[in-house]
Amino acid sequence: MNYFEQINQTDAEYLQEQLKQRNDLFNVSRRSFLRNLGIGTGSLVLGLQLPAVSAVPMKWADKPAADNVFSPSVYLKIAKDNTVTVIVHRSEMGQGIRTSLPMIVADELEVDWNNIAVEQALGDSKYGSQNTDGSRSVRRFFTPLREAAASARTMLTQAAAKKWKVAVNECVAKNSFIVHSNSNRKLSFGELVDDAMDLEVPKKESLSFKSPEQFNFINQDKQVALVDGKDIAMGNTSFGIDIQREGMKVAVIARPPVIASKVKSFDATEAKKVKGVVDIVQLDNMTEPPFFKPLGGIAVIADNTWAATEARKKLKITWDWSEHREHSSKKQKQALKESSKTASNVLRNKGDTTAALGNTKQRIHAEYYTPALIHAPMEPPMATAEFKDGIMHVWACTQTPQSSQRTVSQMTGIEPDKVKIYVTLLGGGFGRKSKPDFLVEAAILAKKQGYPVKVIWTREDEVQHGYYHAESYQQLTAAIDDQKVTAWQHHVAEPPIGSTFNAKAKHITSEANLGLIDMPYNIPNVRCASGEADAHHRIGWLRSVTNVNHIFAAGSFVDELAHHLNKDPKDFLLEMIGDDRHIDLSEQAEYGNYGEDIKQYPIDTARLKGVIRKAAENSGWDNKRKDNHFMGISAHRSFASYVATVVEVSKTKDNKVKLENIWMVSDSGTVVNLERVRSQMEGAAIFGISIVKYGEITSENGMVEQSNFHNYRVARITDVPNIHVDVLINNEPPGGVGEPGVPPIAPAICNAIFAATGKRFRELPLYQQNIFAS
Repeated sequence: MNYFEQINQTDAEYLQEQLKQRNDLFNVSRRSFLRNLGIGTGSLVLGLQLPAVSAVPMKWADKPAADNVFSPSVYLKIAKDNTVTVIVHRSEMGQGIRTSLPMIVADELEVDWNNIAVEQALGDSKYGSQNTDGSRSVRRFFTPLREAAASARTMLTQAAAKKWKVAVNECVAKNSFIVHSNSNRKLSFGELVDDAMDLEVPKKESLSFKSPEQFNFINQDKQVALVDGKDIAMGNTSFGIDIQREGMKVAVIARPPVIASKVKSFDATEAKKVKGVVDIVQLDNMTEPPFFKPLGGIAVIADNTWAATEARKKLKITWDWSEHREHSSKKQKQALKESSKTASNVLRNKGDTTAALGNTKQRIHAEYYTPALIHAPMEPPMATAEFKDGIMHVWACTQTPQSSQRTVSQMTGIEPDKVKIYVTLLGGGFGRKSKPDFLVEAAILAKKQGYPVKVIWTREDEVQHGYYHAESYQQLTAAIDDQKVTAWQHHVAEPPIGSTFNAKAKHITSEANLGLIDMPYNIPNVRCASGEADAHHRIGWLRSVTNVNHIFAAGSFVDELAHHLNKDPKDFLLEMIGDDRHIDLSEQAEYGNYGEDIKQYPIDTARLKGVIRKAAENSGWDNKRKDNHFMGISAHRSFASYVATVVEVSKTKDNKVKLENIWMVSDSGTVVNLERVRSQMEGAAIFGISIVKYGEITSENGMVEQSNFHNYRVARITDVPNIHVDVLINNEPPGGVGEPGVPPIAPAICNAIFAATGKRFRELPLYQQNIFAS
């Protein structure tokens, strides 16, 4: 039974389970840029170009639907002018979610795309989870949005049948009309609003859904213009920085350079002399647990950003340093290395790895290190707050409006229902903007000062006071007997995300699910374990989370084993995965499966091998290659999707390499917006290149040493090769898209470098290795 057959069944137990799950929590030219945005002229666009929907830039759905509007669901409403407004409850940060979610509704409801409008939801529990991370927007809300649309379609069809006095099964929805199939009479959705409002919303188990062959958008290769594309290009949208309120002031904050430190004393005499400075306010010190809370420090409030930042430079602050003052990256790396040696917290166990490693004829060992990383979205955190008539209004580029609402309530003493969170567009997020500390800062200052306050984080603030992807030290050991890998041991030590919630946490927990315990190789003896690790910064999730480091190590190590055995890396990768099967980890580990039902989203080796074979085919892996051109390969399942990557490099006369091509193949099951899947894979490749070449946060005396893009570089156009993306489409449940493309990039690049030069790099980044040709 495929996914769509499951949706159409009326099994109450299945529907109940679904409800339970749902409630859980490249060479770029100007021409191709315009084409991908969907704003070019017809002559620039290849394929079918659909017009943009009639979205008012960042119109917030902050009021209930009017009495004369048909609203059978919190996700949509239909007006008499035939406009179907989709309430998008997730955050748009470049992934196209304000386009993709409406496409689900438009497809199931049978709406003319020109009649779709979009409103952005405020933070509200009625929408289900609004936490836009974990690549879950389509994965978790594909079915609820189809249910909402099917309910509306059913009611409109019933209303038309009643009006015409005909059988309901003689009426069908088509392109924003209900059509009577026997007479070709038709009524627009808008004409049926009054009649539909008088009907009862159908029970979910009575709904019928489109079959895959009836889809207009889903699993189709149609280019749909981004809802916000034109307005972004024209500067007509609202990002976090764009919010203006009457009487608003701007604030920047001098935060403790070492986490958990406090202000001992400060002198603001010179700062107050800067023209435009309005006030200087000491904030409360950071409280435990620190995850969603501000860091404290001194806020400078001024008429404009220049005055605020100039005055901040003139503050004289004496800090009461915390114990983290002793932290340095060098000491941390050594501590993690020692901890990973004797990792005792067993996370996955199969067979007897200790005995297998002790009795083996060949024992292969390798150690890998990845440094701390920062998110570096193009738009740093921004939030504007206004406390008016007992209501706290906050406009922000947030990924988590609901947790923002709760945390602002907790930190200001304002009841949650009196805290309104308005989500702007996000200039990138990558997990940073799922932490609401910057909204809390704005809300605290607005309440205290009595006027609207916009808190601006500079790039330096974001790099030096953010949430970090933890450094990681990993030790992998394999036993080889008779040309077969008979044991696999993977030890890791890295500060856990849990430490930001609980200072006593020293072992990874949920992070172990991400590329560590879900290793897919068919090996009789497996042991995965973690060692203790102290955190000296706020640790948070970053795009693809610990898949980044775990797959860099595991994906590189399997390539090392292939070369040791003198086997083709692609063939060996397929050999290691083994037969087609659904991997059952239940007796080996506690596996979270990205929050999904393992029966609906199994670890499917056939799909993993499918993307590997397709990537190899697309890249010409088995063909004769150009002189001095070499390839590396890697693949991984994450966020319930499968991605394989082949990287091609060329070698120069001085034994350096240049990235030439990246081939990516993704299988994320059912695809709503194919163009966005392609663009997310391209973005993931660039994100991965940044990590491999440049990504590194270091600390000395507890302070982050990097501050801006001059010393925390990200990939430039000259760093990016040709990127080729292929998307395998099927009727499996939709998987994640935003993150799964990142993990295979680093190992594929390093594997290609080894193939070209014989040099094996086990530590990132590579900018100091002088390996890349300029």
